[in-house]
Amino acid sequence: MINTINLVWQDLNQASNVPTNVMTWLNDDQSLTAKLKQKFSDFSVNVLFQQQASPHTHEVEIMGSNKQCVIREVELLGDSQVVVFARSVIPLTNDTKEILSIGPKPLGEVLFNTSIKRGPLQITHTDAIWGRRSIFTIGNTKLLVSEFFMENLYA
Repeated sequence: MINTINLVWQDLNQASNVPTNVMTWLNDDQSLTAKLKQKFSDFSVNVLFQQQASPHTHEVEIMGSNKQCVIREVELLGDSQVVVFARSVIPLTNDTKEILSIGPKPLGEVLFNTSIKRGPLQITHTDAIWGRRSIFTIGNTKLLVSEFFMENLYA
């Protein structure tokens, strides 16, 4: 859906010229799933891809590891429209077994209902699509979650 290979990321606290209506979505440390469920009466997840694959170079750099990973790409739908595209890089470890078996369940429901720590946010944009990413640490494993907000979400 989005070419995530060559994006340029920057720390959220160094960002400038981000529209206020976009920043509301980017700079939020709560569960995106919960926020979308509040906004839309009909919320669902469409799993596009979930299989073992190599992460992009910039993903390996931020994660600090090149372990075998599962890449999970999903669309988050609000009232039957794609409002968020999400890409997760999940290393294959004992810490991630539960996450890898969630199927069409939102990843946010797992991440925000356990003792997982979230790292600082980075942001990017391409045309009118803004994105954020952060590292989540579960046990001794770091996984990367990138979320891209479609313009129809905040326009």
